[in-house]
Amino acid sequence: MNTFGLHLRVSTFGESHGRAIGCVIDGLPAGLWIDEDRIVLECERRGGGRSHFTTQRKEADRVEILSGVFEGRSTGTPLAMVIYNQDVKSRDYADIKDIFRPSHADFTYFHKYGFRDYRGGGRASARESVARVAAGAVAKMLLEHFGIFCESGVYAVGGIEAKNINFEYARESEIFSLDREVESAQKDLISEVRRSHDSIGGSVLVRARGKIPIGLGEGLYYKLDSALGAMMMGFNGVKAFEIGAGIEAAYKRGSENNDCMDEKGFLSNHSGGVLGGLSSGENIDLKVHFKPTPSIFLPQKTRDIENRVVEFKLKGRHDPCIAIRGSVVCEAMLALVLADMLLLNTNSKLEYLEKIYK
Repeated sequence: MNTFGLHLRVSTFGESHGRAIGCVIDGLPAGLWIDEDRIVLECERRGGGRSHFTTQRKEADRVEILSGVFEGRSTGTPLAMVIYNQDVKSRDYADIKDIFRPSHADFTYFHKYGFRDYRGGGRASARESVARVAAGAVAKMLLEHFGIFCESGVYAVGGIEAKNINFEYARESEIFSLDREVESAQKDLISEVRRSHDSIGGSVLVRARGKIPIGLGEGLYYKLDSALGAMMMGFNGVKAFEIGAGIEAAYKRGSENNDCMDEKGFLSNHSGGVLGGLSSGENIDLKVHFKPTPSIFLPQKTRDIENRVVEFKLKGRHDPCIAIRGSVVCEAMLALVLADMLLLNTNSKLEYLEKIYK
């Protein structure tokens, strides 16, 4: 499936080394002001080639809106955007066109379809995520009409975790680190694994804050937390997802984990802003955990399409830590899920229309 969402439906298309990456957003209400410069800026945040902590593939990521916008506002019809690929080096992959790279989708894609695009991973490449970020930028514009804001940052690189969370600092940090006190150590670890031709895993913290309505989410089978989990786990390299206290809740007693209330509201937010699959009105806090980038430059043993054991050494340009740029993508995906849930809420839709047309 290449489409997600129920009311706000987003379809993405394109491959890593194809002509372009793009998306179509359907279900967006008419009248929303679309800031094209902001869409570009969001895509640039995700982009590589800006430091030695990320891939050296440097795409301009200039977003072209093809439809759905007139005189700066959404028309209510499908909004289509395209981002052309320019900095591709497909020759780097010629030597591995018949080889399954360890821990990549090459092996499973080939066995599912009997065919694969080996150039940079094709459709399975994280390059596709630029379309999610472009769509997420539009979703943020919708959310901000309601006073809802999404933010993210790198929580951990390897075992080096943030202690003092600062989302404003993360936006300025070269690696989107949430804690200036550990940023240097996180950078040193990334540099170390890069010099040794290896990679490192990482975790990101994603938050929605502001005037979050109580009750976003749909019944048993499209709960807010389950939709967020499906969205995050559907992104390349993600191996685990937590909401609120997450795995720590498994080690607590109910008396420790319950979010009690007084006349002013909740006294804690171990639930991460979701109760019974519906938003509680508190901040929505997520942790997303990324595996080490499987594209490393050390000799590795694997198999080829003829089932022969081979040893190979990878070429190309790859991130030493997926979590850095992945944090921007997770932020966009949180915005998309919340925008979809907001439009599924009848009261919110009416409120939105009143704001647009009053």
